[in-house]
Amino acid sequence: MIGLVFMRVTAKVKPGASFNKIIQIDNNQFEIFTTASAVNGKANKAVIEILAEFFDVAPSRISLVKGAKSKQKTFEINWHIANIF
Repeated sequence: MIGLVFMRVTAKVKPGASFNKIIQIDNNQFEIFTTASAVNGKANKAVIEILAEFFDVAPSRISLVKGAKSKQKTFEINWHIANIF
């Protein structure tokens, strides 16, 4: 049986930083620094890449659900889970 698991995380994003870094504040709360600028969604795409690497999932498994033009954002991450009985 295969199931789908969703997780929502919030992130305070700091675009235009001199480095890429993710800091976990709480279970579902992060502070993310990215070198990408906040122009034409570049920082949002970069943050998705950073989260994908952190959670070891494909970037296509992460979607921005709130805060596209804000520094405070909410992302949804989904995984396919296989249960073997």
